[in-house]
Amino acid sequence: MSVAFTKETDHEATAADLPDRPVSPHPNLVTPEGLAQLDAALAEARAAYAAAQASGTIEADRTAMARATRDLRYYAARRASAQLTEPRADSDKLVFGGKVTIEREDGRRQSFRIVGEDEADPAKGALSYISPLAQAVLGKAVGDTVTVAGQEVEVVAIG
Repeated sequence: MSVAFTKETDHEATAADLPDRPVSPHPNLVTPEGLAQLDAALAEARAAYAAAQASGTIEADRTAMARATRDLRYYAARRASAQLTEPRADSDKLVFGGKVTIEREDGRRQSFRIVGEDEADPAKGALSYISPLAQAVLGKAVGDTVTVAGQEVEVVAIG
């Protein structure tokens, strides 16, 4: 039977369907730590791309090559657009890169550092500057209150 009449997985077509990683339309503000993370991710993407090219089995694993190419494009674009923003230590108001402690209506206190999108990790206390909570508290001083998700929170510490 001719190959034209068999249904085989077309790895090249599957790899071509691999979507690009979305690039945010917001300015790519980064802290010094965020810039280091981007540099490390770009180096890792370059290494993965080189390994995929050197393996010689691209035909067998086009998805790995497509993934490496996609990640390389993403991290190269993010690194090229990165705007290093150092936090000002002399400000009495919350700025990008700064740390804030808030107190919620129920008495819970939470501390976060306001960082760039690529370095945000809420579980580790790092919020993206475009998140609703960060947007609400940026520029605020100790004692200021803001409403977030229908609840009032008070800024109790900056630093």
